Amino acid sequence: MALMQAPGGPSPGQTCALILIFTVLLQALCVAVTYVYFTNELKQMQDKYSKSGIACFLKDDDSSWDASDDESMINPCWHVKWQLRQFVRKIILRTYEETIPSIPEKQQNIPHLERAKGPQRVAAHITGTNRRSTFSALSSKNEKALGQKINSWESSRKGHSFLNNLHLRNGELVIHQTGFYYIYSQTYFRFQETEAVLGTVSTEENRKKNKQMVQYIYKCTGYPDPILLMKSARNSCWSKDSEYGLYSIYQGGIFELKENDRIFVSVTNEQLIDMDQEASFFGAFLIG
Repeated sequence: MALMQAPGGPSPGQTCALILIFTVLLQALCVAVTYVYFTNELKQMQDKYSKSGIACFLKDDDSSWDASDDESMINPCWHVKWQLRQFVRKIILRTYEETIPSIPEKQQNIPHLERAKGPQRVAAHITGTNRRSTFSALSSKNEKALGQKINSWESSRKGHSFLNNLHLRNGELVIHQTGFYYIYSQTYFRFQETEAVLGTVSTEENRKKNKQMVQYIYKCTGYPDPILLMKSARNSCWSKDSEYGLYSIYQGGIFELKENDRIFVSVTNEQLIDMDQEASFFGAFLIG
């Protein structure tokens, strides 16, 4: 006699379905818990490794490491530093290979004007010349200046003379750039017995008259009168029996010059000046 199902109870099919649903939910729950757990663990490991790598760069990890030591190789800092060294070495090698062979080619393609860019040298050195009319009387504008202005200098690149970002006009160096300049000059005095006899004046009188030698360096600005920057004087007593006497005067100093200022040299007893290029010269250069 067949068993009769109790009224109101679940059928066998429903019971199996409920068991299957419960099993699926339990597995899903286990998978979710496992995923969350491993995700959390992985994140912690990544944070730890990242902090360790940052600590290597910030020098928070002061432990020493050695590439040949097994314990050092386990240290995360070892891997970070090793990878960084390899990366830097690769970049340097690549840069070296790309740059060195191309330097001569780049230099050949650089225009001359671009090579000349950068701080320009401001300097001048002009030397004596044996041209006529080397000395000239000071003009009315410079009438308060003492001595005779040296009007002619050798400014070309013959010998030792040169001009860089300065130019020479009527014996005066013209300034183009404001700044502090070192200014210098030397004049060479040569006394000869044959030059001392002038007209009816005796040799002894000329020797007494010509023994004071003075060199002046002036600056011309927007003011009417020139400004004396330096002067140097010498009294030389040449022997009464000597046929000639030699003496040089050198002076130099640092002065502030403005744009369009002019500087020049004047001397006394200009007839005694030897304008040889190695003996008498005048110059200036920018120092700041």
